[in-house]
Amino acid sequence: MPTKPVKSVEKRSKPGRINTVLATLGREIAQGIIPAGAVLPPEYDLESRLGVGRGVVREAIKTLAGKGLVSVRPRHGTRVLPRRDWSLLDRDVLNWLVGQENPDRELLLAVQEVRSIIEPAAAALAATRATRADLLRINVALAAMEASDSQATATASDKAFHLAILDATHNPVLQGFRGAIDTILSAVFVVAVDSVDGWFDGNLPNHAAIARAIEERDVTKARKAMEQVLGYTQAHLSKPKVGARRRAGRPGGRRTPSQA
Repeated sequence: MPTKPVKSVEKRSKPGRINTVLATLGREIAQGIIPAGAVLPPEYDLESRLGVGRGVVREAIKTLAGKGLVSVRPRHGTRVLPRRDWSLLDRDVLNWLVGQENPDRELLLAVQEVRSIIEPAAAALAATRATRADLLRINVALAAMEASDSQATATASDKAFHLAILDATHNPVLQGFRGAIDTILSAVFVVAVDSVDGWFDGNLPNHAAIARAIEERDVTKARKAMEQVLGYTQAHLSKPKVGARRRAGRPGGRRTPSQA
């Protein structure tokens, strides 16, 4: 019967439709298009506008509520909550807030402050708990950072380095910050590449110092080296834009062979 395969396809595609609606509404809330205190349009309006069924809209709104962006009250509608109620370390929420063409620099600085609390402690723990496999991951990521020749490879290798250290703590709560660190590092690259030359290359020795300290099992040095890395990034993010243009090549300003 032709109807059965159709139903099967619809079921398989429903999560995709939910994610599309979730991302659309999440971005509109994060960007202030739907401001705090506003009530979302009625379900039938959202169904018509987004081309989905009521079940998809309800699932998306339920997820938004779980992330703290909205409150749902019978007969009062779905109201957008102020940012202080949002789950700001949630990967989706961070993407909606900073994954824009012009990321929120103040929010990035606020998250950098949180990183400065979490990641030095993570580096210290990694210095006591890292396995041989963990050390290999950290050093492979460092080597990739040093060899990177574009913004894309630099971003990927920097993420891999920091996430490898979080994993080397073998602490499931600290590992829970992986999504936030991943998202923030992407946004940091967008802002820093637009703001100042030399920031990536200048911070490479500090990353190398972390890797050495963890390998040497030196807790104090590992903590201090991570503080140095984050302090360097914080200082560069705090600078106003100085007109540096975004480059397809290495973010530190070093010319790639194709640019030579």
